[in-house]
Amino acid sequence: MLEAAARTVPHTIKARHAYRGMRTAEHYFEVPLNHFEGGTGETITVFAREYVSADHSEEAAAQLPWLLYLQGGPGGRGNRLPSLGGWSKAAARDFRILMLDQRGTGLSAPIDRRTLPLRGNDADQLDYLTHFRADSIVADAEAIRCALGSGPWSIYGQSYGGFCALSYLSFAPEGLREALITGGLAPLDGPADRVYQATYRRVAARNAEYFGWYPEDRVTVSRIARHLREVDEYLPDGGRLTVERFQMVGSFLGGNTRVDTLHHLLEDAFVATPSGERLSDVFLEQVRGIVSRSANPLYALMHESIYSQHDATDWAALRVLQEFPEFRPDAAEPLLTGEMIYPWYFEQDAALRPLGHVAQLLAAKSDWKPLYDAGRLRSNTVPVAAAVYSEDIYVDRDLSLETAAAVRGLQVWETADFHHDGIADDGEGIFARLLGMVRSVRN
Repeated sequence: MLEAAARTVPHTIKARHAYRGMRTAEHYFEVPLNHFEGGTGETITVFAREYVSADHSEEAAAQLPWLLYLQGGPGGRGNRLPSLGGWSKAAARDFRILMLDQRGTGLSAPIDRRTLPLRGNDADQLDYLTHFRADSIVADAEAIRCALGSGPWSIYGQSYGGFCALSYLSFAPEGLREALITGGLAPLDGPADRVYQATYRRVAARNAEYFGWYPEDRVTVSRIARHLREVDEYLPDGGRLTVERFQMVGSFLGGNTRVDTLHHLLEDAFVATPSGERLSDVFLEQVRGIVSRSANPLYALMHESIYSQHDATDWAALRVLQEFPEFRPDAAEPLLTGEMIYPWYFEQDAALRPLGHVAQLLAAKSDWKPLYDAGRLRSNTVPVAAAVYSEDIYVDRDLSLETAAAVRGLQVWETADFHHDGIADDGEGIFARLLGMVRSVRN
């Protein structure tokens, strides 16, 4: 049991609002930076926003159970909902939704190139960052649950949020009524290398599928790559657009709702100018929004560490790249990449450049604590349902099913109808299906 469950942390509500068919409350909690050594000493502020449907009176809403939403990432703040729709509309029928800014994101002790140097030198920064993985996020959640006076609550984890849900099931299952997971069954052991060996294959297949739909885009991607090798092009923020940065637009391949947007991006690529053919301002501005990590630097810093149980990751995506030369930026017809993180991010992205030294230390760190408890997962009694997307390029289907088999009672709904962003496509239907699965067990 987490020590956090036995403590009460300070909690304040600073604002309440009502708009577009919902009411919100802005919660702030003071939690220990380090939950695992007595929980004393330095604290950080963690923020979460409550969403309640206006269909419930205030009195009725106060009796609703809580649903904690764990956002994808790492490094992604909780969604800011303009209204209830999709999965949140479905959830708000039965729950008060708590949208957590995971520590290091949003309003929860945000980490970026400006704030991290406040911690001191590179070694101090490394020590600080070790408190920003799933185990600490789960400890925050348990402290928050107790501060809210809630009994065991329901959690919904999307992508990395599903990884956090597995850590929750490992270290604080007594705090859970049920768990829903979409595109987020993490491998429970093994090196990060096998994650990338699987996902490179998935991304290659997705490239082939996409270029089958849009064969003209295969020509355009190769043409852009050749152009960038010969001509210096700069993004609106002043950063140079290299071939390897351009390949990051492959992030669009991970979705049902976004994949065709890639075609619309590529058709804007070139314009004629007095100095010859150049990349258009429209194209460069769109690419800047895709390749810059200024909005979520923690993603680049911590991404490989989410796969590390003990050993150093040592830039696993870069090492595994050698097995997949078709993704190399100097390939004749380079493929577009997925969510892989490479050392050159910290050289070419101005938002990440000041974080390069600590990124190297993170990659070399070889004494990470376990993120999961295999024994507790084998004896799990919490109802769990997970959507596994057959062709997911970010969270591999085969590794997901391996994990599912290691968690007692976990029910899988595998589907090829959605990709990683399935809840953006039919969030209401997916949520309702998973909730029905866990409730069928409970009832």
